[in-house]
Amino acid sequence: QRHLPPQMWTNSINQANKMALLTWTKETGIDLVQVNGQRRYGAPPPGWVGDPPPAGTEVFIGKLPQDMYENVLIPLFQSVGKLYEFRLMMTFSGLNRGFAYAKYSNRRGAKEAIAAFNNYEVQQGCAIVVCRSTEKCELSMDGLAASVSRRELEAVLRQVTEGFLSITLYASPCQKRAQLAVLRYSSHRAAAMAKKTLMEGNTRLSGLEVRVDWLNPSLKQKLQSGKEKPPSSWVQGGKRLGVPKPAPLPPVLRDALDRLNALCQRRYLGAPLFLTKCIQANPNGWLRFWCRVVIPGCPVPFSGFTWVRLAGPGRSGHEEAKVAVALQVLRLLGESLQGVRANPLPFPKSWSFSWERGAA
Repeated sequence: QRHLPPQMWTNSINQANKMALLTWTKETGIDLVQVNGQRRYGAPPPGWVGDPPPAGTEVFIGKLPQDMYENVLIPLFQSVGKLYEFRLMMTFSGLNRGFAYAKYSNRRGAKEAIAAFNNYEVQQGCAIVVCRSTEKCELSMDGLAASVSRRELEAVLRQVTEGFLSITLYASPCQKRAQLAVLRYSSHRAAAMAKKTLMEGNTRLSGLEVRVDWLNPSLKQKLQSGKEKPPSSWVQGGKRLGVPKPAPLPPVLRDALDRLNALCQRRYLGAPLFLTKCIQANPNGWLRFWCRVVIPGCPVPFSGFTWVRLAGPGRSGHEEAKVAVALQVLRLLGESLQGVRANPLPFPKSWSFSWERGAA
């Protein structure tokens, strides 16, 4: 029995329609760009001048045949109005995921598309659904430590996501001594990409696991009826309550994090904020982490990969990953690991490092 390599296997699926799409793009000169599971036309289209269209100009297209592509769909939806953007959601095999989004240059185009193509048969016996897109632009991030400030969180979000506009902090309605953040983005697409980025792997900010989702309208109303939560600590019965802390690190490991905090304080850079994602677990007990450290006073974040082994029962590896990246950041900032301060290094345009010891 012959097994095709994955690339050849995916290329063999729906070959005729893929070739028809390729021919169409060459004939029309239309440029399609595939990023993060979706293929996009426009945003802006050729010849566009001015700002993007306002809210209410995008439609959702559902129940699409999975073997249908833009060579059929774009001319169809462009027949009722000028398209600003068309996004087709894709699978790894090259089939579409059964839905797409079409954004028009004005609201009239979106209304015409709904009137003309809702319940329209694009193939015999296959009627599609076309309705107004909700264009959600707000996310909720629950489970943040009470010690995380708006400034620190803004610095992380601007580094790891695009189109970020603003953040509002509230007391979490679900978790004691925790915060919930409402994140606003410039578009539905920017918010969706941010949601995907923040949800990949096991995401932790400052050591605590956070949950990211679309902002529920009822939750939004509940939050707005209360008060925004600016403080970084809680008061109960006249006593200030600290943030629950994970199991303590051994003194030698804790020292790396303390020294990084002290270095940032000494250089007036602001407190470092860690973003860690577990992306691989080996049977022998090693965990591979992607790590990013955002320091408000540094123009760019520190990013890299590391392998760690759990220091003891009840641990997740996130603290060990923070220690590993803290050591690397100390080196990059010119801090001697023997306790003798080295000459500080100038900030480069980008940071990237990979230290993958002990994974074999």
